[in-house]
Amino acid sequence: MPDLFVHNAREHGLAGDGKTNDQPALQAIVHKLGDAYAADGRPRTIYCPSGVYSIQDEATVWRSGVSLIGAGPAATRFTLSNPGNAEAATPLAFFTALQHGASPGNPIADCTFAHFEIDGSDMILPEYDVYAKGLGLQFVLRGRFRDLYIHDTPATGFGCDFLQDSFVEGLLVVHCGRLEHGEWLGGAGIGIGTGGWGPTERCTVSSCTTVRNGTNGIFFELQNRRWAPTRGLRVIGCHSEGNRFGISDWGAEGLIVSGCTLIANHQAGYDVSALGTSAVAGRGGIVTGCVIEDNVWDGVAIGNTPGPYTVSGNRISCNGRYGYWQHNLSGGAQEAAADMIIEANEFWGNGLEGIYVASALRDPAIGGNRIRNNGRRVEPAASGGGETVAYTAQSLIDTAACWRPNGHIGKWVTADAQQAVVMANTENELVLAPVRPGATTAWAEGTPEPGVPYRLPGTPRVRAGITLAAGVHDPTIRDNRVWDGQARKTQTHGLAITEDGVCGGGWIHDNDLTGNADAPVRFDTAPTGGCWRHNHGIDECPGAR
Repeated sequence: MPDLFVHNAREHGLAGDGKTNDQPALQAIVHKLGDAYAADGRPRTIYCPSGVYSIQDEATVWRSGVSLIGAGPAATRFTLSNPGNAEAATPLAFFTALQHGASPGNPIADCTFAHFEIDGSDMILPEYDVYAKGLGLQFVLRGRFRDLYIHDTPATGFGCDFLQDSFVEGLLVVHCGRLEHGEWLGGAGIGIGTGGWGPTERCTVSSCTTVRNGTNGIFFELQNRRWAPTRGLRVIGCHSEGNRFGISDWGAEGLIVSGCTLIANHQAGYDVSALGTSAVAGRGGIVTGCVIEDNVWDGVAIGNTPGPYTVSGNRISCNGRYGYWQHNLSGGAQEAAADMIIEANEFWGNGLEGIYVASALRDPAIGGNRIRNNGRRVEPAASGGGETVAYTAQSLIDTAACWRPNGHIGKWVTADAQQAVVMANTENELVLAPVRPGATTAWAEGTPEPGVPYRLPGTPRVRAGITLAAGVHDPTIRDNRVWDGQARKTQTHGLAITEDGVCGGGWIHDNDLTGNADAPVRFDTAPTGGCWRHNHGIDECPGAR
């Protein structure tokens, strides 16, 4: 007997030959099976055997109770294109609040998408279109997204909002958001809007890999600032590389991120800020057990949050600027973040500080961290030009230079009225970051001609393990070891307080601040009050001087 619940796409008019437009046949079977599910409540499955299924000019409106299963990402491939309509965004499947009335009372329910590839490279649009995704579903209930390879879409690859009791696992998302050039803050690998179901949305993202996507590798974004930030979200065992941000929390409550690798992203490995649609930053999150390394700017960047937030048990190393940067962007909340916890992390080899606090904190805890060998950006200002200087798409070579390796890390080099960021350097070569994720060049206006003059800025005089450059009140700073073990030390101090910094009250005890390049501490503003005890390198309570 034929299986009434599993339907072979070939038997319903899909050709899978890479030439025939299979969208009309796909839409027809989705409607047919969706009607059947509505009638009896029993989900159906469309099985697409090996082949290339061309989806042209129109997106497919999805229905509850209809699953789409392939024979594997290398075998079953859906190509998205718009040869007959230059303005048409053609996601493989979409169902949205604005266009289809999606809501908690009208969700997409009981669907699985698994074991196929979505290729968006032939979707050619004149400008960025938020709907030009691989998958674009809203208000998903009991959704399963598994073993998908999504690549080269103009907008977000997996762009689904309001996922309840849903799982996203084993996705590979590469070079999506290719039309996002820094203006829209869309175009992610995996982008999940939150808040539509209320204060709890149970969604787990696990074992996913996101590479060279326009903005985030993975992000959660509260869609309306009047809604409560959402609990129930988890990211486990994922890899984000070469995106603008690795993973971002733009409005969640208690997001848990564990066991992830966040490397070589263009701004930060992990970001909490008000950059999202609602201008609401996440709060209450936990980042633990992650490797956060080689990001062009910062390892962890947290701002605009009321707190709390916990960063614990991570390796945060070799980032171009700060290992951890506390800051507030304009346009978001400016209040002091309360109850921030930075504990038991390894900070080493970052370009400037291991921990740099540039916005106010109240009752933070910085404890049990090992902070060493930071401040690698030691090279003074430099310039050159003429016959010793040459350029490639992602490098600058000056055979007359003799730079300390990685001494220019994180700097902006200027040449031919263009700027590029230094990711690394040898004695005479600067390795430059691409102008945006997925780009093959660091130069927006073309590679400079040989001999064109260049210049590099200097470096900050103070590059401490921990720097307080804003108001920090009632901190607990304890049991940290902050030192430089290199033969040529680069981390200038263990603890520094700048002229704009405040360390008021609190408990600062049992820290080892010795072994840095200049001194254990530097206080341009003296601490006030609090209890300072048993800090190796400090003879007495600074506030008592």
